[in-house]
Amino acid sequence: MVTIETSRLILRRWRERDVPVMAEVNADPEVMRWIGDGKVLSPERTRAAIERIERLWDTEGFGLFAVELRETGELAGFTGLSVPSFLPEVLPAVEIGWRLGRPFWGRGIATEAATAALRFGFESCELERIISIARIGNTASERVMAKLGLRAEREATVPGNGTAVRVHELTRARYPARRPGPGGPC
Repeated sequence: MVTIETSRLILRRWRERDVPVMAEVNADPEVMRWIGDGKVLSPERTRAAIERIERLWDTEGFGLFAVELRETGELAGFTGLSVPSFLPEVLPAVEIGWRLGRPFWGRGIATEAATAALRFGFESCELERIISIARIGNTASERVMAKLGLRAEREATVPGNGTAVRVHELTRARYPARRPGPGGPC
């Protein structure tokens, strides 16, 4: 089981007690404003999403990590790797993404967590390319992408809901290896 620790965070697999906390995050209209079609998720849909995340870990060796604050043990949200099946034109691809509850915004947590997940993707999973997708206008996420070294590649429209998005990418050749990876299987 992969666990990654940073100076302030623990990135880990999901636990049953995370479901109601993540359901609160997913029920916040301001958090969900830039996600998918912008609608909040019910607790049942949150549980189903976490179950899908865990299946991806089991089949692919990567997934979305629960992001926990080391100091308090609070669940802040998630970061990690997934397959962006909602945008078929970029497939095959692996996407890095994140979602945090509002109390954790503006504190560098998304960047710190995603930096560790990106390193895991390139160094442990040996991926050749990682993308990130943001709705047009989501400047906060695009700032995180820029800090991670991802560059805008193209704009696209999500089939089904017509959402305009920008696809960013970082290749292994451009990834600046800073230190040994977190280890563990991919």
